[in-house]
Amino acid sequence: MIELSDVQAAAARIEPHIHRTPVLSSRTLNAALGREVLFKGEHLQKTGSFKVRGALSAALQLPPGTPGLVALSSGNHAQGVAFAARVLGVPATIFMYDDSTDLKREAVRAYGAEVVDSPRADGDVHAREYAAQRGFHFIHPYDDLHVMAGQGTQGLEFTEQLTDAPDAVLVAVGGGGMISGIATVIKAVWPHTRVIGVEPALADDARRSLEAGERVTLPAPPPTIADGVRSLSVGALTFPVMQARVDEIVTASEDSIRAAHRLMMRHLKQLVEPTAALPIAPLLEGQNLPQRLGVFVCGGNWLP
Repeated sequence: MIELSDVQAAAARIEPHIHRTPVLSSRTLNAALGREVLFKGEHLQKTGSFKVRGALSAALQLPPGTPGLVALSSGNHAQGVAFAARVLGVPATIFMYDDSTDLKREAVRAYGAEVVDSPRADGDVHAREYAAQRGFHFIHPYDDLHVMAGQGTQGLEFTEQLTDAPDAVLVAVGGGGMISGIATVIKAVWPHTRVIGVEPALADDARRSLEAGERVTLPAPPPTIADGVRSLSVGALTFPVMQARVDEIVTASEDSIRAAHRLMMRHLKQLVEPTAALPIAPLLEGQNLPQRLGVFVCGGNWLP
């Protein structure tokens, strides 16, 4: 388990290398959603995603002389680790899934990392073997305590930027690293604020896992437009944190995610990726959610 002190330590490590992202709002979007919604703009973070926070948190606590970094990722974590390697001044090799977008591949290369194509089957094994052979450090996209603490730093900033606690925060859920870190902060600082995870209905492993009391694994990568949350199961380290600190997981249809994506870009005037719009998709379905909401906008690496 991670605690608030772990997130605070991660914030001190990464502070010189990241942006303090803004909180955004829109009156017209509030009217359309029937809520007051406060958006933490991590799409404006370096590398275009919150993932750099966790990657830096993990990389910056490595011992001097670490020869390089390795990651396996469809895109945003890949860019985060490539950026972290540049900060450390070491090489990075990023294994990227066959279905990763060209935009994200090009961005990883632009940070100086080597990209290796990887099938989803056994990709983790190949990446770890490569790291072991070269003495590089493998940074998992979510199932790493330092990564989880780093992702929580956006929640820490959010609590410092608001004068009054929201009724709930909405967080997209993939492997659980982001929601674990954020929930750790929210429950320590705002204990009465609900932490609500949001998944595509096609990728509801977290919801099923919390209901079953054990980790549930999907049989195949889900065909969702929210490509940032296509993990097959939540992590072994993230799941206990979610059990202890996440109040609820809700799901949304693909049509609702697409509509939420259009709505956010139209009214916030911000370029975001579909996964970033996932948290507000349940509002378009009329789901019973609180009136004053914080939403974590996870990334902006998308081309129309």
